[in-house]
Amino acid sequence: MDERIEKWCYDIKIAIEEIESYFIESGYDFYEYKLNNMKKRATERNLEIIGEALNRIIKKEENYLEKITDAKAIIGLRNQVIHVYDNISDENIWSILINHLPKLKKEINNLLD
Repeated sequence: MDERIEKWCYDIKIAIEEIESYFIESGYDFYEYKLNNMKKRATERNLEIIGEALNRIIKKEENYLEKITDAKAIIGLRNQVIHVYDNISDENIWSILINHLPKLKKEINNLLD
């Protein structure tokens, strides 16, 4: 693996771990998340980092599209969070956290192993 791609994979891994750390004390409680602006913004920032790192990986080597499920959707989310921030719903972000982030974590860990 190219060392830049490895670095970006670690950026994704660290961002996922940071998101997970926000829920250690409270657990994954949507209503608590929805009321906590700091947690929401920190989560969104880490999703931006994940999307940007993945975008760089794909630009460097397109074959990673096959290795990371929903890579284009993840990059698209990053673009939405940054450019269309006023249309991002808490429910959509929550769905990503619960349904998609665990899969991405496994795929990134597999790439780094």
